[in-house]
Amino acid sequence: MTITQLHYVLAIAEHKNFTKAAEKCFVTQPTLSTQIQKLEDELDILIFDRSKKPIELTDVGKKIVQQAKNIVNESDRIQDIVDQQKGFIGGEFKLGIIPTVMPTLLPMFLKTFIKKHPKVKLKIEELTTEDIITKINDGHLDAAIASTPLENDSIKERVLFYEPFVGYIPDHHRLAGKKTIAVSDLEIEDMLLLEDGHCFRDGVINLCKAFKNHQDDSFQLESGSIETLVKLSDEGLGMTLLPYLHTLDLNNTQKANLHHFNEPTPAREVSLIYHKSELKIHIIDAIHNSISGIIRGAIAFQNVEIISPLSK
Repeated sequence: MTITQLHYVLAIAEHKNFTKAAEKCFVTQPTLSTQIQKLEDELDILIFDRSKKPIELTDVGKKIVQQAKNIVNESDRIQDIVDQQKGFIGGEFKLGIIPTVMPTLLPMFLKTFIKKHPKVKLKIEELTTEDIITKINDGHLDAAIASTPLENDSIKERVLFYEPFVGYIPDHHRLAGKKTIAVSDLEIEDMLLLEDGHCFRDGVINLCKAFKNHQDDSFQLESGSIETLVKLSDEGLGMTLLPYLHTLDLNNTQKANLHHFNEPTPAREVSLIYHKSELKIHIIDAIHNSISGIIRGAIAFQNVEIISPLSK
């Protein structure tokens, strides 16, 4: 049994196709098939049911895949140990970022990080929290930036900052005359929301439900981006809530529509998350330090109440 064979097993389990798995592993399909056959012969079992389309794991194959993930992760840790001993921070690093954080945070730290760590080849992908968790557990992401806490036993979280919610309230709205607003002022019926799948949307819903009982079917209008929510609000279609960093790029006219909450300010917790195996922890540390050093100057809120991103 070899580590290479286990890599092949994981690739087939993921793609459910020998040809696609071979392409992923940069080998020919006959080479991959031969190695899988050798492994099955050695173990005297079938890992894959080839009669099914797409290919499926056998019952014992499912258990082998779980163990293969552990073995491959541990083998990768050897290179981590060597890199850390040498003080080397480099290589490919796959980072996921949720959509409501990507446009504001990425420009703040990316240039500085690349300049300080030129040997790290960052591959950044915008993903929902659900996809991020799946990809971290499958080994397709090294880390991610997401709203927490996630209460997932396989994932570790390191807080980067707390980002307050800010009301965006257009003229002639019932709350427009208020200098500051309270959570109890919110009415979900006149709230513009992000579409389903965004954790910031779930946070807003959780915030409103903490005070009033609303049904999901009462939501009137949802959009895929915060920028669209602002434009819809400008048209008088309702108010919305924005993450604090998104308010920094508004024009002066739009900033006049911002209303901060009474303390403690509702806020989301934004963290760097990664698998509990802590692979590539030296690069994770470098990203955390880079972001933390920059974000302190942008967000200095202390008296906050964390709103969970988990759907309730």
